[in-house]
Amino acid sequence: MSQSNNRSSNSLVVPQSAGALEQLKYEIAQELGISIPQDGYYGHVATRDTGSIGGYITKRLVTIAEQSLAGQYQ
Repeated sequence: MSQSNNRSSNSLVVPQSAGALEQLKYEIAQELGISIPQDGYYGHVATRDTGSIGGYITKRLVTIAEQSLAGQYQ
């Protein structure tokens, strides 16, 4: 990422997707049996658990993108 880009590396490219990503995070955490803190503070959640949630979010987003691309190029 260039130094001239002021956007944080973890900011959303499409800000309107924030709600959907938050919902996905809760769904995946529930599937994994991990409790998400209601106050948003993750200090009491194990790093392994937050990493698992992030990894599964990434896998799910890649799957969604692949399905979308497959639909466009059929």
